[in-house]
Amino acid sequence: MRITMTSVMVDDQAKALKFYTEVLGFVLKVDVPVGDTYRWLTVVSPDAQTGTELLLEPMGFAPARVYQKALYDAGIPLTAFGVDDCQAEYERLLKLGVVFRSKPTPMGPVTIAVFEDTCGNLIQMVQV
Repeated sequence: MRITMTSVMVDDQAKALKFYTEVLGFVLKVDVPVGDTYRWLTVVSPDAQTGTELLLEPMGFAPARVYQKALYDAGIPLTAFGVDDCQAEYERLLKLGVVFRSKPTPMGPVTIAVFEDTCGNLIQMVQV
């Protein structure tokens, strides 16, 4: 068994696609209309385009909004993305206007930083 897809809940799929591709550097993998409002919208790492897909999940289920807001308000990241150099990625994203909740912080064998994804989520960057 392996992870082939995971998702982040987003309040606006178009805004999310722009942030996840133009700022974070992911690439579009699948964009298929689902009904009149939503899309099956996935992005992947440019270095692993046949790897794990990230679904930019629309907030079509009311309890999902409550869950997302509770995590955000508590300062809990929804998910984590791996990076090779947390400090360098932090500096790159700062220049692009990304809002960080925490600077790169060593925590034993890992370094982490937390940022806002503009779509209602906190995302943790992890350098192992």
